[in-house]
Amino acid sequence: MKREVINTPHAPAAIGPYSQAIQVGKTLYCSGQIPIDPKTNIVLTDADIENQTIQVLENIGAVLKASGMSYRDVARCEVFLASMDDFAQMNEVYSRYFNESPPARVTVEVSKLPRGVKVEISCIAAHV
Repeated sequence: MKREVINTPHAPAAIGPYSQAIQVGKTLYCSGQIPIDPKTNIVLTDADIENQTIQVLENIGAVLKASGMSYRDVARCEVFLASMDDFAQMNEVYSRYFNESPPARVTVEVSKLPRGVKVEISCIAAHV
């Protein structure tokens, strides 16, 4: 099975030794995205959870598009929150992107996220 690195300038460049995504066959494994604006490379640490979640999901959308996929192809998401107090607001934004047959998901509170952000999301998508 072919293994391909997915990289797009429309999502933030990796800030460590990892790829934006790896596609193996028809399955795409997306690395966690944080709210970095890919045009300016600025981390949106001062933004509220709603705007951070929007940026994260836009970044994921860019990676999905680079692999020929869309939000509809996402089978599983992992959401990491710096505070579970942000769950309802994050969930409201998330539901705008995954409004039809939403993927399986896990959401956990973590003690700290990269660059002091409030949310990070990773996903697995597959062509059927």
